[in-house]
Amino acid sequence: MELIIFLAIGALAGFAAGLFGVGGGLIIVPLLYVVFTQMGYDPEVVMHLALGTSLATIIVTSISSLMAHNKNGAVIWPVFKNLTPGLVIGSFFGAGIAGLLSREHLQLIIGVFVIWVAYQMFIGAKKVINQNRVLPSTTKQVFAGTGIGVASAIFGIGGGSLTVPYLNHHGVVMQKAVGTSAACGLPIAIAGALGFMLFGMKEQINVPNSIGFVHIYAFLGISAMSFFTAKLGAKVAHALSPQMLKKCFAVLLLFVGCFFLFKGLI
Repeated sequence: MELIIFLAIGALAGFAAGLFGVGGGLIIVPLLYVVFTQMGYDPEVVMHLALGTSLATIIVTSISSLMAHNKNGAVIWPVFKNLTPGLVIGSFFGAGIAGLLSREHLQLIIGVFVIWVAYQMFIGAKKVINQNRVLPSTTKQVFAGTGIGVASAIFGIGGGSLTVPYLNHHGVVMQKAVGTSAACGLPIAIAGALGFMLFGMKEQINVPNSIGFVHIYAFLGISAMSFFTAKLGAKVAHALSPQMLKKCFAVLLLFVGCFFLFKGLI
């Protein structure tokens, strides 16, 4: 029964990720939080378990996304190379920071972040990219990668919500910003998932079928389905208005953000 639930979450998260053009973490984290809570897991580790498992599933989906974007020549590999050291270091230690935070603090932080993403999606269509800007130095890109990595691990996401705006701000066109961000999701997810595993094992949490803060059945079920349904979501997206899609997803994220804010405050 558990595996069926996780397959369903994977199908929904993958479809939403392909449909709305963002990583599935923003869908997976709240769904896993609800499911793990209903399964009776320790409330103090449920949020951490949802974040760690989300990052583990993004390893698989980011590989699929990376391959598709690379075929279209949309990955700027020199930028990926510059950002990756910071992404790996930041994501690993971000998992450690998340492990130190209480459930309530994590919920409040994620609630605020998701509402911010919703706001950005509402206004994103109106922004004009200044293509006269240039990317900063290699050192600055490494530091930027570290910040993105830390935040991505704490939020349980692949970093697209942060990497795309960063690249856009420095004049990278949307298609290449999304493609490069998809590539950057892989080192974030690997380092973050390993971090949640190690820090969870250190705390010796008592959750069946898990390694640290990564639930193995959830990882397998979600990864298996999302790999396929993301492609279906992407096909449907091409038949719909991008602006309407962004607005619909922003409304969904607003509800998710308010949910976590509410849970963190009570």
